[in-house]
Amino acid sequence: MTHFDIIIVGGGLSGLWSAIELGGSHKVLLLDPDSYPRHKMCGEYLSAEILPLLESKGIDLNQLTEVQINEFQISLKDGRCMKSRLPLGGFGISRYHLDQELFKRASQQCTILQERVVEIYDDQEVQEVITNKNNYSCKQVIIATGKRSQLDRQLKREFMKTKSEWLAVKMHYEFDFPKDKVELHNFDGGYAGLSQVESGAVNLCYLTSYRSFKQYKDVELFQEKVLCKNPHLNEFFKNARPLWDKPITISQISFGSKKQGKHQLLFVGDSAGLIHPLCGNGMAMAIHSASIASKTVSAFMEDQISRKQMIKRYNKQWHSFFRSRMLMGRWMQAILIHPGLTRVMYAVLLRLPFLLPRIINKTHGKPITP
Repeated sequence: MTHFDIIIVGGGLSGLWSAIELGGSHKVLLLDPDSYPRHKMCGEYLSAEILPLLESKGIDLNQLTEVQINEFQISLKDGRCMKSRLPLGGFGISRYHLDQELFKRASQQCTILQERVVEIYDDQEVQEVITNKNNYSCKQVIIATGKRSQLDRQLKREFMKTKSEWLAVKMHYEFDFPKDKVELHNFDGGYAGLSQVESGAVNLCYLTSYRSFKQYKDVELFQEKVLCKNPHLNEFFKNARPLWDKPITISQISFGSKKQGKHQLLFVGDSAGLIHPLCGNGMAMAIHSASIASKTVSAFMEDQISRKQMIKRYNKQWHSFFRSRMLMGRWMQAILIHPGLTRVMYAVLLRLPFLLPRIINKTHGKPITP
């Protein structure tokens, strides 16, 4: 059995960032079943709050993408809309491009293997990771497997017992769309986001309830019959050309609490908690949570704190940075899928437009100090 100091399970944004921060000082193994580059379910808007953290590792977003977004527009399903400047702004960048850049950096710092983790034993001082190919051991495992995985089931995480009705769909299109803008469009049972990425493609990513989708059971028909009732989305679908053969779809997305439980593991990124896509801050939160975890893991590896203290410190910091954003996301979600509440929100914001950027601020953080 090969031994490492740290094993990271999952190679998305949070897993790769954990590897970049920890790989220089410790013997790190990152395990992921898929190859790079790859497309992932994501709104592909990266909040500028993460800029100082990326720059601290020599990653210049201005070299990775020319798409800098500073304007936000939201529409009701009948087409009425309002606009706001984004307090911090952000970047339009695809997961295909950003993950590949982080993968290159992480590859210089640690061992990365294309293997699927099937079991983890974390109740001993030395933790064990079983994959479809090999067995490994380490002092600490970090879980970065994303929104929902079979590993969550093996670990008997509580949130897996609750069935979630949310379905997400993502596709890239060729469409004339401004580089400095992100749009959010409401429709019956969900909402859709539009923004440009570094290639010039426009990313459409929408979330809907399965209850709303199941009467059609076909993505194209659902878009035609439901999304296109919003005039802005109707105009988009009439003129946009799909760039992929088929969209990416994910079901059973859980926005509920993902508790630590009795596990002696650290959960980062979407494995720790998933913010609603309408908040546009999931990518930044994934990287930020990995940075918080990396600092606490380093203290544990250097015997400055115990494993129990490490987990307690990390969870306390995670809640301090993200809990209020998660609650705001759930609150906004509840409003946008309820027609009556949506109309009330629109009427209030029309009279008090200064509230919209304040609401946006509540789902974002301040620039992160490395």
